[in-house]
Amino acid sequence: MDTLELLQHYWWFLIALLGAALVFLLFVQGGQGLLYTIGRTEAERERIVQALGHKWELTFTTLVTFGGAFFASFPLFYSTSFGGAFYVWTLLLFCFVVQAVAYEYRRKPNNLFGARTYEACLQLNGIAGPLLLGTAVGTLFTGAPFTVDRLNLADAQGITAVSQWATPWHGLEALTDYRNVALGFAVLFLSRLLALHFFLHETDDATLRERARRRSLCAALPFLAAFLTFFVSLLCAEGIAVDPATGIAAVEPNKYLHNLAALPAVAVALAAGVGLVLWSIPLGYRGSRRAFWVSGAGTVLTVLALLLTAGWNGTSYYPSTVDLQASLTIRNSSSSLFTLKVMAWVSLFIPFVVAYIVWAWRALHRPTRHEEGTY
Repeated sequence: MDTLELLQHYWWFLIALLGAALVFLLFVQGGQGLLYTIGRTEAERERIVQALGHKWELTFTTLVTFGGAFFASFPLFYSTSFGGAFYVWTLLLFCFVVQAVAYEYRRKPNNLFGARTYEACLQLNGIAGPLLLGTAVGTLFTGAPFTVDRLNLADAQGITAVSQWATPWHGLEALTDYRNVALGFAVLFLSRLLALHFFLHETDDATLRERARRRSLCAALPFLAAFLTFFVSLLCAEGIAVDPATGIAAVEPNKYLHNLAALPAVAVALAAGVGLVLWSIPLGYRGSRRAFWVSGAGTVLTVLALLLTAGWNGTSYYPSTVDLQASLTIRNSSSSLFTLKVMAWVSLFIPFVVAYIVWAWRALHRPTRHEEGTY
């Protein structure tokens, strides 16, 4: 493995890790979607918003960092997906923008729309955000209708777009594949399961804890159904294998199953992650505070392993459904060797960023009395 290939694998690992952290942090969105289910009174909803309001910035920052890392390390994917499937990504960003506005103005004195309007915005973000994100990530496995022509950069007619989207739906066609929808609902109900475990961990209110405990099973069952639908279909699905010597893409049956067999460490991480999430379900139903960290660790390991399976072992992580040879891999879509090297040095600061996140998490663990009513 030469230096460029090593850096390509390294940066795909970092992106997969950021994606895994993002899915874990979606417990904020899950909690917002359950705002009126768990909080029956104004005071209870206030406690929930206070708990989530001290964490939502971490989710938003991770989402932006995830997109920025993709732009810097694999710019062809960024221009193809974010530029082509812009309906889905615009809707997703809109959901997160209204979330930020809701937290900022929900408790402002004499606000124009009232607190309930902004709470509805929080619920919109809590439901649509995870659903759209999961559906979009599903296309990393199922593909999208795009073409790639690098010669467009030298086009005499002024056409400089390397990638072209082949349909007028610009990402909405992902909803026509049941696997994408299954992953979307899996992420949605996983975010709710994580949120309910978060409430068990965070609050001392006996009423809220009991509701969270009982509702955790209601979130776990549809999550398991949706995740198993996606995972079984993934193991049985065809994938796009790319010859590293020639760069020619070809369909390979059971490609992702073969990847797990060829990458035993990734397979072990996936098994451990799924096992931890399954273990957290009875823990949460018994009301254990440990359920949050068990399900969180399981989520990170599972998503990390799935994303590594999508991009490593000569696999196209973004297959084209209209032009097989246009499918994107970490080899044909990455930045230059110089850019990847520079960013590799910058990535050495990641432990300091993680340390800051841990510090911020602990510092904002619970709102103090004088902070009540901030959000």
